[in-house]
Amino acid sequence: MITLASATIYDVARRAGVSPATVSRVLNGNHRVSPELRQRVLEAARALNYAPNYSARSLSSQRTATLGLLLPDIANPFFAEIARGVEDAAAEAGYTLLIGSTDGDPLREQHYVASLQAGRVDGILFAGANLGAPLLEGWLVRGVAVGLVDRLVDEDDVPVDAVLTDNVEGGALAVRHLLNLGHTRLAVVTGPQRVRTARDRLVGAHQAAAERGVSLDPDLIIEGNFKESGGYQAARILFSRPNPPTAIFAQNDMMALGVLRYLEEAGIRVPDEVALIGFDDIAFAALSRPALTTIAQPKYEMGRLAAQLLVERLADSQQAPRRLVLQPRLVLRQTTVVHREA
Repeated sequence: MITLASATIYDVARRAGVSPATVSRVLNGNHRVSPELRQRVLEAARALNYAPNYSARSLSSQRTATLGLLLPDIANPFFAEIARGVEDAAAEAGYTLLIGSTDGDPLREQHYVASLQAGRVDGILFAGANLGAPLLEGWLVRGVAVGLVDRLVDEDDVPVDAVLTDNVEGGALAVRHLLNLGHTRLAVVTGPQRVRTARDRLVGAHQAAAERGVSLDPDLIIEGNFKESGGYQAARILFSRPNPPTAIFAQNDMMALGVLRYLEEAGIRVPDEVALIGFDDIAFAALSRPALTTIAQPKYEMGRLAAQLLVERLADSQQAPRRLVLQPRLVLRQTTVVHREA
């Protein structure tokens, strides 16, 4: 009788009715196995409480079946949902996931990369990272499998897989919606302008305004930090000025919630006096009062796809880099309403 603690790859193969080689392919994330066989192997492994000997495997194959994921802010529900998508896809492919939160600090990112490489992860995903092309290319030269999710580096020719939302179109969707409601005095609370995501959303905002013959007032464009505190401080600045906006586009939901908190404290009614739209569609957006109109990103799907591309990259490092651009959508809730100029 097999004890659960002593199960081997051969025990799993016998229980699943397949060869040990098939078990090995499934547990190593090889996609050349039918879904039916994969399911049988995984069920057998779970039933036997099979635990691979990763130390022996790494010595023989130079692989650890472990991926790393670096996030700028694990407290932001947007990145938490991306992480869940990454984790689910990694687990289905037989990989364990290690997660680090960098707070957007490039030095901290480098420290995490060094630590993950010392621990011999097979590949690393960066979500919302502040990466420059030289740093990224240096890792690629050293043979580190790298993928990007939610953000690109500024240089478009860096040969790395990436999954992101069309941020230019997302910014345009937000501003078109506010213009359609009759607003012409629009404010934009941006993310840090060193970050390409923030710049792309601002480009989209300017494009949508130009389509209607409207120019965004530079005095109403305030740089934030993609955190609730940044939205609060930006709103305080905007409403300290003599001619404040009638509508605000905050470039992520966390900042939009900060704007909403300031407006509530200041006694400014939303949406009666000021309309507000965010970006991301995190769970808190639907729970705020009033519920937040926002631009939704397919967060979980981005994470899943990024992990799948990284696993495929590990199986075939010579394939051409791929970039998947997903489409945002407008989610209408209670913080926007038809506006008529007096």
